[in-house]
Amino acid sequence: MLTAVFVARPDMGLLIAVTVIALALGAHLVASIGGGDMPVVVSMLNSYSGWAAAASGFLLANNLLIVTGALVGSSGAYLSYIMCKAMNRSFISVIAGGFGTPAAASDDGEQGEHREISAEETAELLRDATSVIITPGYGMAVAQAQYPVAELARKLRERGVEVRFGIHPVAGRLPGHMNVLLAEANVPYDIVLEMDEINDDFAATSVVLVIGANDTVNPAATDNPASPIAGMPVLHVWEAADVVVFKRSMAAGYAGVQNPLFFRDNSQMLFGDAKQRVEDILRALDSLDAPIPEMAGSSR
Repeated sequence: MLTAVFVARPDMGLLIAVTVIALALGAHLVASIGGGDMPVVVSMLNSYSGWAAAASGFLLANNLLIVTGALVGSSGAYLSYIMCKAMNRSFISVIAGGFGTPAAASDDGEQGEHREISAEETAELLRDATSVIITPGYGMAVAQAQYPVAELARKLRERGVEVRFGIHPVAGRLPGHMNVLLAEANVPYDIVLEMDEINDDFAATSVVLVIGANDTVNPAATDNPASPIAGMPVLHVWEAADVVVFKRSMAAGYAGVQNPLFFRDNSQMLFGDAKQRVEDILRALDSLDAPIPEMAGSSR
């Protein structure tokens, strides 16, 4: 209403009042939102800016502002909807900061004994594998591990191993984040597949490398109806023969839910910085390929 009054009778006091109210409203809308919902909110804020630009275009009779604002606004809103669908979340509940939905209890306690694996043992698994799927997450981006990961994929493919990447729709900060990182590292587009394209192939896969992902590979989404992420589409990495999870610690993901994958019989944890661990695996693969030197004085 104040905006309408300001348009009818411009006044500096009204402008200041509208600005203060808008700032307070914006802070209130996002203050209660966090964790995995943040990318949705970022996308929606981008959408709001588009609608504001479109409205300015109508006021200024500027067709360019109207068209570009409508494009930004609609694409941001649709992107937010896609992310909510990928997380099995209600769009309204995310934007409202969870208002009207019961708070999910955090389940960050361990659910058994996890097993650790070394980079050398991982290299041996990969050497004997026939097919490998790499599922990256935000941890790969933080560690800037995309380049050694691309080199690992290249070396395995040279050995005749089928290597592919499985990308979850909300892996990283925004949809497409992982795709951009892999493209920067010159990973071929034809081996980078979306979740729906690759989910049925995990059961026939020798080794899955989970690099910095957590909630997007959590079997609780399908196995536990009481889980806060129940119903969320996830990558079925646990169906593979062996799973190696790259993590810095056993901490829970953004959803605050512990991942039962870490404690499964076919899963092993490789702790440390993802970039350093992948580089260790590359060195171990090179040493496995190196010829064994002849012993001094051996018979000819």
